Amino acid sequence: MNHTRITDPAGALFGLLLPVVAALSGVILTKAWEKRLPAELATHWTTTSSSGFATPMSSAWTFALTTVLIGGGCSAISALAPAMLMMRRAMLVVGLSVVGLILTVQVVMLSEQLDVRDAADTELPLWSVGLGFSLGFVVGMVGASLLRDYRRRVCATQPPDTQLPRADTPGAVADTVGFGTVGSLVLLVLVGIAPAIGMCLLVDGWWPLAVFVPLGLLIVSRVRFQVVADRSGIRVVNMGMTALHYGIDEIEGARVEPIKPFADFRGWGFVVKGPRNFGVVTKTGPAVIITTACGDRLTVTSAQADRMAGVLNSFADRRFRYDHDRVAEP
Repeated sequence: MNHTRITDPAGALFGLLLPVVAALSGVILTKAWEKRLPAELATHWTTTSSSGFATPMSSAWTFALTTVLIGGGCSAISALAPAMLMMRRAMLVVGLSVVGLILTVQVVMLSEQLDVRDAADTELPLWSVGLGFSLGFVVGMVGASLLRDYRRRVCATQPPDTQLPRADTPGAVADTVGFGTVGSLVLLVLVGIAPAIGMCLLVDGWWPLAVFVPLGLLIVSRVRFQVVADRSGIRVVNMGMTALHYGIDEIEGARVEPIKPFADFRGWGFVVKGPRNFGVVTKTGPAVIITTACGDRLTVTSAQADRMAGVLNSFADRRFRYDHDRVAEP
């Protein structure tokens, strides 16, 4: 089935509307509290005192502009239905984490200065940074789970070439590619937990955990993939969600070739090499290379590459035999 959808409804809601609503909420809240706020708000702090001031409404519009341009700028791509689903999900999570951080810091900053005569005497609770980032991260993950793949799908018109491998007894083949469980945990400790603990000790607070741990989880998700080949086709699972799926009716053929990630794809992990040429390349060695009727090509390095290719070609054959048998029925 071909899809001509331009906008993903979930992406439009979470990636476009939500940042604008967050930005306007800060402006509306500031206007509602304006009479209780000092004429000059403290908007920047050093480690010991306030260092920057602005009128309440000018501060509100600055926050709003920052929210839309930075947070909304990152998350807006999630609304583009033709764009790569995996990229749209990652950018939505990043963008809404920023939106959550900015809005929470703004709300806490305003509440700390209610009915205060001299804003220079106030401080910004740093826990607001961790709380805001975490809230935005959670909302971003919810939004990411609702995004859908609207890429153009085209059915293959011929079975795979007879020279391509087949499986004697085709069945589901699954493999985890990239970092394994131990490697993922080590990476999470190095990029998330260890820096967070160090910052916690430095600032004598818990809030760095709420920033570094979600960031660490997001980084780990980019280096660990689950790949499944079965009668439905091939799918790549990332962040616990199907990020890429080619149906068995789209597959023209699957072959196996040796691949070197940096030499052949100039990168590691999920990479794009030119138009419509995608790779989940995480090690040197055999890779299953799938060609599809829409012109896409997917390369996956895996110890199970031979089995995956055989399974996909065999199930593609069965699809054509099934269609032929149905037509031949009186």
